[in-house]
Amino acid sequence: NSSFSTYHYLTPAGCLNFNCMLILLPVCRNLLSFLRGSIQYCSRTAARQLDRNITFHKLVAYMIAFHTAVHIIAHLFNFEYFMDAQLNRNSSLLPFVLSEIGNGDNASFLNPIRSNETNPTIVMFTTIAGLTGVAITLALILIITSSMEVIRRSYFEVFWYTHHLFIIFFIGLVLHGFGRIVRGQTEKSMNVSNPLVCADHFEDWGKNDSFCPVPKFAGNPPMTWKYVVGPMILYVCERIVRLYRSHQKVVITKVVMHPSKTLELQMKKKGFHMEVGQYVFIQCPSVSRLEWHPFTLTSAPEEDYFSAHIRIVGDWTQALYEACGGDKTEPQEAWQLPKLAIDGPFGTASEDVFRYEVVMLVGAGIGVTPFASILKSVWYKHIQNNQEVFTKKIYFYWLCPETQAFEWFADLLQSLEGQMTEKGMTDFLSYNIYLTRWKETEAAHIRVHHEAENDPITGLKQKTLYGKPNWDNEFTNIATKHPGTKVGVFLCGPPQLGKSLEKQCLSHSEANVKFIFNKENF
Repeated sequence: NSSFSTYHYLTPAGCLNFNCMLILLPVCRNLLSFLRGSIQYCSRTAARQLDRNITFHKLVAYMIAFHTAVHIIAHLFNFEYFMDAQLNRNSSLLPFVLSEIGNGDNASFLNPIRSNETNPTIVMFTTIAGLTGVAITLALILIITSSMEVIRRSYFEVFWYTHHLFIIFFIGLVLHGFGRIVRGQTEKSMNVSNPLVCADHFEDWGKNDSFCPVPKFAGNPPMTWKYVVGPMILYVCERIVRLYRSHQKVVITKVVMHPSKTLELQMKKKGFHMEVGQYVFIQCPSVSRLEWHPFTLTSAPEEDYFSAHIRIVGDWTQALYEACGGDKTEPQEAWQLPKLAIDGPFGTASEDVFRYEVVMLVGAGIGVTPFASILKSVWYKHIQNNQEVFTKKIYFYWLCPETQAFEWFADLLQSLEGQMTEKGMTDFLSYNIYLTRWKETEAAHIRVHHEAENDPITGLKQKTLYGKPNWDNEFTNIATKHPGTKVGVFLCGPPQLGKSLEKQCLSHSEANVKFIFNKENF
């Protein structure tokens, strides 16, 4: 029984070691960025898989939680077996005989419960394995429960700070095996006392006429550190790189407060180079020295600055908004603006947009931000006659639940609309803006101004549509207009919309046209 249960908690322990080796790698974002840049020359499909690092991180975490539960349950059963072996003091039973080994000099014991008066709970809280096991389990419970989407979105700070309990988790994990509570027969003892043979002759162990001497046992050496030391070193290097970047000077050149309570920051940083659709992590030390938040870049690589549009939805963004003077009527002086630290940029699937002749861009709500960079960059490349740009036609769809969200992006579309008319390239960009929810007062205003030349909501020549797109019709029309082409479909929006678009890509891909689906991380 002891051997059987030991096997059952060693097996999940091995799986735990393997998964703990993997858990840190997906969050080494600078390492992933380097790998993505290297791999994409060989296989862009393989490079794109690195954008699913957070999904992989979550799956590994679920496996760690599962194997931890199995490991704990197996330990509880095993301690029950150990205690029963001491309570049933019958020399005709193998478990009792094994428990009695090492009672004299205490050098070669198998059963960690040394007497029938020992309390298993005391053993749990007075041994290295017990104490570290409790610490690891508590840290894991707090990390996983605070990672639930409802907590992460509503109380991001709770998620952020409890996630840093991973430091306690890994320290406890490395120390957990040093107590050597898991014990086994030594190799030297097995050579003279074969357990397969001698298990049936335990009553004669050590007697003069017995061919089975008393077996010798020792604690198994700790193995976890061999699995996690490599990823831990990589992660420490990652944090050093982030620390170095956080001390590089970032200059805020312009702050724009959009009416929809969206903050636009235009910044400059020495040596900063970006591509379309990339994102950065922003830290504001005056708000929090520990928190880094990801934001998609809305500027184009051709511009002499980089920018991010930040929607004010939580405590951190609200504090940043106020630090930049969003709650003040008069503009802030440059010296009054907060200091920022930037980590990045990091690549996502939008970098592939220029490799398709025809492109569909689908954004939902604030998910439109990466496409601001794409639309501006494509236009810059066209007016500069860049021969490396294959894109000849862009179909842009924006789904938004409220009219206020249109304000900042409509300015960009108005500018592009005017420039395309001036250059005689009005067919280059087809855009459809959908308002998915509206109030009765807004509907009345729209009805009154419907015949106006420009749209009453966005100010664009293209009128706003109401409801949701008929994706089947849209894909059919595009397939009809562009036979013999590969169409890149790029989405930044909710998972439900992603599933719908992916299904449309599969159903409309035929011999003469192929739709290739790409999903953004943000």
